[in-house]
Amino acid sequence: MSSDASARADAGALLLCRAEPDVVEPAARLLRERILLAPAGRDWSVLVPEGKPWVHGDEPVDRVLTGWATALAVGAPWPVLALWWDSERSGYILAAGFRRTVGYVWLANGTPVGEAEAMRTFAARLGLDPVLDMQALDSLGSPDSEADARARLLGLLAVLTRAGVTLPAGLGPGEPADRLRAVAHVLPGVREVEWSGWRDAVRAELDVVERGRFGPWLRGPRARALAAVQMATGVPLAAWGLRRRSGGWVVAGVLLVVHGALGFTYDRVRAAAAGSWRG
Repeated sequence: MSSDASARADAGALLLCRAEPDVVEPAARLLRERILLAPAGRDWSVLVPEGKPWVHGDEPVDRVLTGWATALAVGAPWPVLALWWDSERSGYILAAGFRRTVGYVWLANGTPVGEAEAMRTFAARLGLDPVLDMQALDSLGSPDSEADARARLLGLLAVLTRAGVTLPAGLGPGEPADRLRAVAHVLPGVREVEWSGWRDAVRAELDVVERGRFGPWLRGPRARALAAVQMATGVPLAAWGLRRRSGGWVVAGVLLVVHGALGFTYDRVRAAAAGSWRG
């Protein structure tokens, strides 16, 4: 087995969403993946993938998770943090709305290969303490011969406990994907989330939009302008994902197009309903 294949076989991943499971579930269905969803502390949820597309596909685990995190965060009022690892590297990806994702990587021996600015952006987007939490994050980007990649991710999670994150026992960095799945299946309150067709997907997307930051932008010139931007961005993004055979980026592009179409639909239907009511 090649080193790349071995690294992919040893990979694992978790997705943390800063929202309750009831809020996260509609968006998670749109990934078209079988996923286990469970509470992960105060106002946090954890998603555990049932499958391992990074083993059978063309993309490594970090690229797969970047696409998934981006797709989940599009139009949502809550950020999504993806934790990933394989036998050679570990890291995180933070996605929040339409802003550019931010990430950091450590080699297996714990050597940091990310940028300090990424840690500062990470802290700011999650609303962490700019002094105490930032000091802890800075230490994760400093050389430490006694801290391997798993220890770095555990250190990151220790900082996040002050933001309310509490991962269920057995779900942690460094565990293989099969072990994570087995643990998640027996967690109290766990939900099995899977694709259930486009009709349910549209309903789910409506829920996401109505609960999201763009809820007040569903009518009028602002709604139409936002919808146009979403569709203009989503079509080329989905096409790029298809060329790269990247399922995550395809989903992100499709979600943008769906958001845009819903924006136009909302505006027209609500305007028609208002006119009918006045008549």
